[in-house]
Amino acid sequence: MSNSRTRWIGLVFISISVALIIVDSTIVNVAIPSIVKELDITSTQVQWVQETYTLVFASLLLVFGTLADRFGRRRLLLIGVVIFALASVAAALAGDGTLLIASRTVQGIGGAMILPASLSIINATFRGKERAIAFAVWGSTIGGMAAVGPLLGGWLTTYFSWRWAFGINVPLGIIIVIGVLIFVVESREPGAPKRVDVVGAILSVVLFASLVFGLIEGRSYGWWLSDKPPAFWTPAISPIPFVFALALIAGAAFVLWGLRRQRDGKTTMLAFGLLKIASFRNGNIAAMIVSLGEFGIILSLPLWLQNVLGYDALQTGLVILALAIGAFVASGFAGAFGNRISPVLIVRVGILTEIAGLILVALAISPNAQWWQVVPGLFVYGFGVGCATAQLTGVVLKDVPLEQSGQGSGTQSTARQVGSALGIAILGTILFTSLGTGLQARLDARTEIPAAVREQIVTLVVDSAGTVIPKLDAQSADAAADARAAFSDATRYSAYAAAGFLVLGFLATLSLGGSGRREEHLEA
Repeated sequence: MSNSRTRWIGLVFISISVALIIVDSTIVNVAIPSIVKELDITSTQVQWVQETYTLVFASLLLVFGTLADRFGRRRLLLIGVVIFALASVAAALAGDGTLLIASRTVQGIGGAMILPASLSIINATFRGKERAIAFAVWGSTIGGMAAVGPLLGGWLTTYFSWRWAFGINVPLGIIIVIGVLIFVVESREPGAPKRVDVVGAILSVVLFASLVFGLIEGRSYGWWLSDKPPAFWTPAISPIPFVFALALIAGAAFVLWGLRRQRDGKTTMLAFGLLKIASFRNGNIAAMIVSLGEFGIILSLPLWLQNVLGYDALQTGLVILALAIGAFVASGFAGAFGNRISPVLIVRVGILTEIAGLILVALAISPNAQWWQVVPGLFVYGFGVGCATAQLTGVVLKDVPLEQSGQGSGTQSTARQVGSALGIAILGTILFTSLGTGLQARLDARTEIPAAVREQIVTLVVDSAGTVIPKLDAQSADAAADARAAFSDATRYSAYAAAGFLVLGFLATLSLGGSGRREEHLEA
């Protein structure tokens, strides 16, 4: 078999490995209502089931991007797949929310090995126009699988169990390991030092972990004063300001430490030297801001479809499939016009399309909405995701030297995942905070319901992430109607907030230039 053919077959298995971690980050969303019912977890735990994975993922990408360069990209990819599959078994067997969150944490470790290693392998294996095509395949996989995940999760949850949403990763992991061993050639940075910046790694983990923790737990513990402090905390002031202060200190220390090591000629976790490359620096800024809003709707929409409209998990997955179809159509668009249109222009078109799609979805959300009212907006949104994701990756890495591809891909992956983690945390907080406030305001108008009961209803609806809404019908039809209306309003606000982040992301792409022809971006 020719080397060229082997490389493209290898790309298939690399893409499947990316699909594994992307599907898992979205497949859980559809299964969440079933998980809530069986494991009796709170809305904060719901966020943590989703967020722990992304948090650990983002925290370790820089570390594993560097390790991939030094110890072998294929090796790290394989180790990551094995860890991911084993953690998936633990998640499938989890008996309570704590064990499930712990399993998701380990999955995040495996995923953080897979993503930068996959990008590094592509960057090191393909050149010129072939690299652009490879990135398009890689990016389209992310966009498409982000929506296929809910469909697969819905089918498994409806006809089998939510536990199979995790169990499916095991056979996929075996296929990936076999394919990568046969068709992917090992590569590493020649002459790279084996020592790792341990202090920088620790500071990066503290930075990202404390930042996302503060954003998630702020609504529970209070943003300044604390009515419900954690068990380990006694002051009246909430621990959240201190957590944010820790993130600020860790971030400043990380930058100062890295710049010092760079001046001394030592290795650093973040590719500070690469930030001198305009396309790399500006592209990462744009990627992080875009990611804040790009997958935000995937957090709230499945909960709304199931708890407000009454769809089951499979029906929910079928609705969200429109996003996947849009992403796949976009890959054809990018292929047809990619040789004539600047990749930056395609990114901008994609982001604007995403914004339009989110607005259409938001306008369609109501307690009495039908699936056909939501699907057009999701298709438009998915088309935008498909256009923006692959092309932005190529823009960020196009000028990165081959020997630093691992650090470069780790940095850009970190920018995306940090943005995604912050987006989920912020949009989740917007969703549940506005749900609680809106429902309280609606119930306060019903004086026939005692104040203590009104407060209890609000707490139950928010803490259950809306899964108790169908049960309210038997107790109070009016309270159930208020809950559905409040959840619809909260979901709409979340969609508008995601669109707002994407507007900022579009403005960030204005610093990328992009007036040149496509061919100018393909030479490496």
